[in-house]
Amino acid sequence: MIDHLTHSAYPDPMQIRRLKKRKLRLKDMIQLIESRLIPDIDA
Repeated sequence: MIDHLTHSAYPDPMQIRRLKKRKLRLKDMIQLIESRLIPDIDA
């Protein structure tokens, strides 16, 4: 979606910025959930 918007005839910088922030939040949430599901192994 982000690539499509950046290569479109009239890219909307605000919408692109919002989508990038949303993508980062989703990645952080996935990482948090994964860390809760997979416990760290103490050495």
